[in-house]
Amino acid sequence: MSKTYMRKEIRLSGSGGQGLILAGIILARAAVQERYRVAQSQSYGPESRGGASRADVIISNDDIHFPEATHFDVLLALTQESCDKYLFDLKDKGILIADTTGVKNIALDSSNIYELPFTDIAAEKLGTILPTNILSLAFLVRKTGLVSEASLRKGIEQSVKPHYIKLNLKAMKLGFKLADDYGKTD
Repeated sequence: MSKTYMRKEIRLSGSGGQGLILAGIILARAAVQERYRVAQSQSYGPESRGGASRADVIISNDDIHFPEATHFDVLLALTQESCDKYLFDLKDKGILIADTTGVKNIALDSSNIYELPFTDIAAEKLGTILPTNILSLAFLVRKTGLVSEASLRKGIEQSVKPHYIKLNLKAMKLGFKLADDYGKTD
C-alpha cells in the first residue's frame, strides 16, 4: 500500500529583525522531528533590520528537487510590503495569515484568511514584541496541522538561545490559544 503524496510550501515573510529566518528554521526542525523531508531557505534585504525578509519551508514525504517555495500553501505576512509582494503566489485554496499590526489592506477575498494583530498581542500579553515570530508560527502550526505541538516545542528548544526558551514557549502556548479561539465570539 503506497502512502499519499504530501508537499506543502510555506513562506514566512516580513522585514529584517522580526525573527522570520529563525521561525523558518524552527518549523523545518519540527518537520524533521516528524520524519518529513524538508528544505528551508531564506532571503533578506541589504539591511539586517528593516529590509525585506523571508523564510521558505517545504515539507514533503517525497524528494524535494527545488528548495525555494514558489506556489505557497501557506503565507505568513507580518508587513504590508511582504503581503503585497507574495500574496499572488498563494495557491487558490492557500492560507494567508496576516499580522494586522503591519498589514492593513489585503487584496484578496477568501475564507482562508486569518487576521490578527500578532505584534500588538505579543507586546500586550508577553511584554515584548520579540516573540511575535513564535506567536504567529504557533498560530500557523495549529491552524494547518503541519507539525505537532511536541515537535514545534522541540524545534524551539533546539533553536532559541537558552535564556529565551521560556518566553518563546509562552509565546507558542499563546499562539495555540489564539488559533483555538479564532472566530469564537465572547
